[in-house]
Amino acid sequence: MLRIFRHDLADPDKFVVTLELVPGRASFGKSIDTILAIAQNAFDDGRISAVSITDNPGGNPSISPDVLGYEIFKRGMDVIVHFACRDMNRTGMESRALQLARMGMKNIMAITGDYPGKRFGGQGAPVFDLDSVGLTCLLSMLNQRLKESGEQDGFFTGCGVSPFKSTEAECFAQYAKLSRKINAGASFIITQLGYDVQKYSELVHVLAHMGANIPLMGSVYLLSPKAANAMNRGVVPGAVVSDDLLMEIKSQWKDPPTGLKYAVDRTAGLGIALKRCGYKGIHIGGIHRSFKTVAAILDRMDEIEKNDETLSGDTPEKSSGFYYAFSNSPRDDKTPVKSLGVIDKVKFTFLNTVHNILFNFNSPAAPLCKAFARWADNNNLERYVRLLLEDPLKKILLSCRACGDCGIKHLAFQCPESGCPKHTRNGACGGSRNGMCEVHPDRKCVWVTAYYRLKWAGRTHEMIDSCVPPRMWELYETSSWINFHLERDHESRSAELITSCSRDRCSMDETLFSNKPR
Repeated sequence: MLRIFRHDLADPDKFVVTLELVPGRASFGKSIDTILAIAQNAFDDGRISAVSITDNPGGNPSISPDVLGYEIFKRGMDVIVHFACRDMNRTGMESRALQLARMGMKNIMAITGDYPGKRFGGQGAPVFDLDSVGLTCLLSMLNQRLKESGEQDGFFTGCGVSPFKSTEAECFAQYAKLSRKINAGASFIITQLGYDVQKYSELVHVLAHMGANIPLMGSVYLLSPKAANAMNRGVVPGAVVSDDLLMEIKSQWKDPPTGLKYAVDRTAGLGIALKRCGYKGIHIGGIHRSFKTVAAILDRMDEIEKNDETLSGDTPEKSSGFYYAFSNSPRDDKTPVKSLGVIDKVKFTFLNTVHNILFNFNSPAAPLCKAFARWADNNNLERYVRLLLEDPLKKILLSCRACGDCGIKHLAFQCPESGCPKHTRNGACGGSRNGMCEVHPDRKCVWVTAYYRLKWAGRTHEMIDSCVPPRMWELYETSSWINFHLERDHESRSAELITSCSRDRCSMDETLFSNKPR
């Protein structure tokens, strides 16, 4: 009988366990046989509600989670398919979603995805036509079509969040984007990996603050020295292993059996800590050889609960280096609340003023701007407006890419096309590190700058309000000024998407990040 993940999550008495499987660059052979064997053993064990299959992790090619997942699904084990936005445009993503629905695999982990790695002929082209919020919106809209066609069970869409951030701006940006994901229709959450129980607990309080009643699962991982080293260096975006923990793991694994025992204890201890924090379940990663290790982790969790053990220092309750949202939580003095620089203040103020005068339908200048746009369009002058006026100004001020569907107002007057390698319009990806971009570590994440600009202006709510529609590619290399005033761009043409994301708005405001006692 098929085990149904969504039913297990809905069971108030069940602590849900899922298992992440990571396929490699093979379609046959030992590695595939191992994954299938782990999945079969997980089903036979009975304690695993679903296995998840990653989608080209690290941006590197691997066998499709769809085909491998379907083989596992047919054996009775429910599957969560990771669905990244990196490799397909929105047409391909909708087609893939329909295919998954036809196959019966409707548990989707909607993620923006890692940046492409280098393989055949060099680095793959990054697509990122949608981000995780846009993909979640797409799946929510498809659910309505599935229902109209007679299919009662639509997509059960999950989302990720990485609370392990060292700056206030990154922390707020993660929670703000999570709010938009929930608005868009996410039905469960799986965290990224970290080893700070205080941060895991903080996320529970953030969701309560939002008024979001959504199942929350925490990632736990069987840490080997190799995996710990990769996470410590930032190779796994969003996952955090401290220097102290890395040294501890290296010491423990000098004798592999001893190291494995400590790894099992650490994973089980974190799992119990999350259960005590109020998490609905755990998502186990780092299993590559045998299900026996998973069974050992679950057995150890049962033992800890049965004996009511106090958790050891292997599962720290706080770490230096993270920013904590709540005033009664420890703060890292090395990452104080930052102020906005003079140049940023001037630039933001200037662009905001120009926008309010010239690109606001409620502005007194709006009728005149619209009349000019209509005149230029009717007389085939759009190209000259763009080449002689719009492009020079916007390239100097914003490094404009001439998309024709400007999204700068959603990013505190920064260009999402040139400023963010993943072109995110709905919030930060999970890969920033110490305020710096995942893809270009020498650059500040644009969402960090956006947060401090908006905080200075008292408008951080703009990082949460509604979901931002994706870019309209049909407007490429046309005048975004004229498109705005003639109501051709996403602000006027995407009402269906905006409405679908705003029905049950969760909220978050600056009081969450206040230094005042609450």
